[in-house]
Amino acid sequence: MNDSQHKAHRDPTFFDSVLFYVKTRILIMDRIWRERGQKMLIHPKGKSLREEATIAEVKAPLWTQISEAEFPLTAGKVQNLRVSCLALDGIEVPAGEVFSFWKQLGRTTRKKGFTEGRELRSGCLIPSLGGGLCQVSGLLHAAAIDAGLEVVEKHEHSRMLPGSDLPPERDATVYWNYVDLRFRAPFAWRLQMKLTTTDLVVSIHAVHEDAASKKVAAPVVGLPVRAAADGDCLTCGVVSCFRHPSATNSHAPTLGHSAYLLEGSWPEFQEWCGRHAHAGDAWFTPLDGLRWKKPNYSWKAPDGVSIKHQTWMTLLRSWKQRKLPAQGAVRQQFLLESQRSLAEKMAREIDPKARHLVVSQTLLPHLWRAGVLGGRTFDVLVNRWPMKELQRRLDEAAARHPESVTLADFRASDDLVHAESEALAASARIVTPHRSIAGHFGSKSILLDWKFPEAKAQVSQSSKSRSWFFPASALGRKGIYEIAEAFRDTDRELLILGRAKEGVGDILKGVKHRTGSVEDISNCAGLVIPAWVEHEPRLALKALAMGLPVIASKACGLAAHPLLKEIDEGDVEGLKRALGEIW
Repeated sequence: MNDSQHKAHRDPTFFDSVLFYVKTRILIMDRIWRERGQKMLIHPKGKSLREEATIAEVKAPLWTQISEAEFPLTAGKVQNLRVSCLALDGIEVPAGEVFSFWKQLGRTTRKKGFTEGRELRSGCLIPSLGGGLCQVSGLLHAAAIDAGLEVVEKHEHSRMLPGSDLPPERDATVYWNYVDLRFRAPFAWRLQMKLTTTDLVVSIHAVHEDAASKKVAAPVVGLPVRAAADGDCLTCGVVSCFRHPSATNSHAPTLGHSAYLLEGSWPEFQEWCGRHAHAGDAWFTPLDGLRWKKPNYSWKAPDGVSIKHQTWMTLLRSWKQRKLPAQGAVRQQFLLESQRSLAEKMAREIDPKARHLVVSQTLLPHLWRAGVLGGRTFDVLVNRWPMKELQRRLDEAAARHPESVTLADFRASDDLVHAESEALAASARIVTPHRSIAGHFGSKSILLDWKFPEAKAQVSQSSKSRSWFFPASALGRKGIYEIAEAFRDTDRELLILGRAKEGVGDILKGVKHRTGSVEDISNCAGLVIPAWVEHEPRLALKALAMGLPVIASKACGLAAHPLLKEIDEGDVEGLKRALGEIW
C-alpha cells in the first residue's frame, strides 16, 4: 500500500473487529431463523450424468501471488480449494432443486482440513480460516451463467481481488452462512471441479439437448467499476494495524517446500530421494525401519529434512497381516485398505505450503481421491505396473492358463484403477528402476539403475550343476506353467524358493524339483524367471552379481547384461531355446 492509499484508508481497530464479529453472528442467526423449516437438500455425488456433455467450463489460476511474503496465505487458499473441491466435485442436482453453496459445503473448520487463507474484509486481505473460497464461488457463478442456470442468490465483492479477472456481473462472494450462492435449473445437472497443477477448473454437465432448450437468463447485477483491495496483511507495510503482527508471526515468509510420502523402501528410491531432498523438506514414512529392524521401511532422511513416522498404525497393520493367507483376494483387499488408511493419515499432516510432493505409488490413488495432489506438482516412485496394465497382463495370462486359481482371483475396483490412471497422467515424473515399466511411460520416466547386491563369486562347480533356481513360488504369474513345460521330461532339477502353489493338480508332474533356499543359488547352473508379472527382481540381480546366467522375461524389467537372456512373457519355445543355449 503506498502513502496516498494509506491516507485514504483508515486502519482497522480491535473495536472494528469485535463489532464485525457481533454483526456477523446476528446475521447468521437471522438467516437460520428466517429459513427454519425450509427444505434445502444436500445433493449426493452420483455417476448418472458423468458422461454427459459439458455445457459450461471456466477456470482461473491458483498461484497468483507467490512472492516469499505472500506465498503462505496463497498456499492456504489452495489448501482450502482442495478441501472444497473434494466436497463439491461430482454432486448431481435434480431438475428444479436449489443448489446452496453453504448447505453443500458446510462450515469451514480445521477438522475438515481448512486452514488460513485470504479473506477480503473492510478493503483489506486478511488471514482467515477458510479464506480463498471466493475463488470457488466466483467460478461456480460464472459457470452457472454460461450453463443457463437460474441464479437464485449471489453477492459481489466490494473490491477487486488480486489475480481475479471476473467482472462484477460474474463475480460472487460467500461468507458463512448469510452470504450464500444459490442456483437451480429446469434440468438435472452435474458439478465437476478439479485442481490441476496451475488452475482451478469448474465445469457443469447435463443432457445437452435439455440444457440447450431450457436455458434461463441469469440476472446481471453489480457496479460497473470496483476499486482494488487496499493491501495484503503480509505485505502492506501498515504495521500500525492490530492485525499486522499476528499475521506476520503466524505466517513466516517462505516459498514452500517438498513433502515425501513414502511406503516401501527400495535402495534405488532411497538414493534418488536423498539426492533430491533439500533442507526444510518433510518426509512421511510408515515407521523407522532402522530402529524396528524392518528393511522394507528403512528410509533415511538427509540432514535438515524432518521425518515423521506412522509407527503404531504400521505395527498394527503388520500384526493383522500375519493372520492373513499368503496369497489371494483377502490379502490383496487388506493391503489396499491399509494403504488407503496410511495415505489419508499422511495427507492430514502435510503442510499447505508443501507445493511439490514425491509419492510412493501404493499411496498414489488414495491421495488422488483425497484431493491432496490438486494444485501441486508431484513425482511418483513407481514400484509396480499401474493397476490397469497389471490387470491386463494377468487377464492375458489367465486366458492362456484358465485352470489357474490365482491369475484371476483379485481385481481392484474400477474407481481405484481410474483414480490411479488419472493421477499417473497428471504426475510430473515417473521414477523407477524397472526398465519395462519405464518404457510404458515413455519420456515422462526417469529410469534409475538397479542396485546390485554384494555377492560372492560363483563357485566353479556351478557350471556343471544340473539344477536351476526359480526365485518365486510355483504360481502362474511367476511363470510356473511355462517353467513346467520347458523342464518336463528333462534331467534338469528345479529349485523352487516359495511354498505357495496354484492348488490345482500337479503342475510340476514330470519335472524333477524340490524346495530351495537363497543359499542354493551359488550351487545352481543359473536362475530362471519367465514371469508374467515381476516388479522387484532382487534375486536375479544377485545371480548376475555372482556371475550366474539368468533367463528372465521382459516383464522383470532388468537392464541389459552379458549374462542375461530375455524372452517374451508366455514364450515357452523361447524359454526352451534360451535354456538349450546354456545347457
